[in-house]
Amino acid sequence: MSLFDTSKQLIKLFIAISLLASFNNSFAITLKIATLAPDGTTWMTQMRAAAKEITEKTNGRVKLKFYPGGVMGNDKSVMKKIRLGQLQGGALTGGSLAYTYPDMQIYSLPMVFKDYDEIDFVRPTIDPLLKQGMEKKGFTILGISEGGFAYLMSSSTIKNVEDLKKHKLWIPEDDILNEALFSKMGISPVTLPLADVYTGLQTGLIDTIGATTTGALAFQWHTRIRSITDVPLLYLVGVLIIDNKRFNKIEPADQKIVKDIVARTFSSMDKINRKDNENARQALIKMGTEFVLPEKEEIAYWKSLADEVIKETGSKAASPELYRKLNGLLDSYRTKTATSASN
Repeated sequence: MSLFDTSKQLIKLFIAISLLASFNNSFAITLKIATLAPDGTTWMTQMRAAAKEITEKTNGRVKLKFYPGGVMGNDKSVMKKIRLGQLQGGALTGGSLAYTYPDMQIYSLPMVFKDYDEIDFVRPTIDPLLKQGMEKKGFTILGISEGGFAYLMSSSTIKNVEDLKKHKLWIPEDDILNEALFSKMGISPVTLPLADVYTGLQTGLIDTIGATTTGALAFQWHTRIRSITDVPLLYLVGVLIIDNKRFNKIEPADQKIVKDIVARTFSSMDKINRKDNENARQALIKMGTEFVLPEKEEIAYWKSLADEVIKETGSKAASPELYRKLNGLLDSYRTKTATSASN
């Protein structure tokens, strides 16, 4: 074969490879995902690493592109953009998905859980049920990650309802359950978008918030906080959802790759987030933030009001079936724990 013929063969091979690459790229799917998590946080660092691995394992057929820091708006705006096809997914709070599927706020029902041990006991049962429910609503849950327990944080000490009445309390927009709970206490909370909380604290529009310890640090809210009421109000989770209309266009083998990598990442993040919350707690203590524990009777009073709100809200809070299942699991765990402690 002459040098000329060899060159022609090489050119043909190059063209074939280029055409194949173009063909593959034409079928590449990019999932645009928005989140309130600021860039540089553990969540974003972990998810960018997962996105890189997904791109590599699918040979570029699936890519995840993130829009962090709330640049796409609040959770409600993100859901609207998903419906319009401008985004394919979002990392949202469980509570913000309640309008799509009320059971998604099952974890954030006020004062349901006492500690992380109870969370660890129920999640293996409840998480799969939430994924099934959202699937019926047209979304794939790629992962549910622990945000942690939210606590009352304020400019001064809050040990009871009377103390709380002296403060200007913030709650997120459309937080029906907590608005009802605080209304029962005789308090009219201030509703603001997450992006306006820091400004609200600076201007004095609000002086009390509900947040995780890591959240308080990440959003710089801790600079206006002097006291934390050491009672878990609710458990927060972050949920990564993808619109099925887009996700189902991905080949089944690639879907499995995406699910497996994200599931592994979220499992790792659960452990990291719990450790980060504890580290944030210690950091706040070192900064001089006080942690105060109300009297047992006061905590029991808050709990009774929370139970009333959940009962009165009914199916808007969670389906009776799932709420009964959750309570059954908790009763079983608490009975077992009490029996072990007495032996």
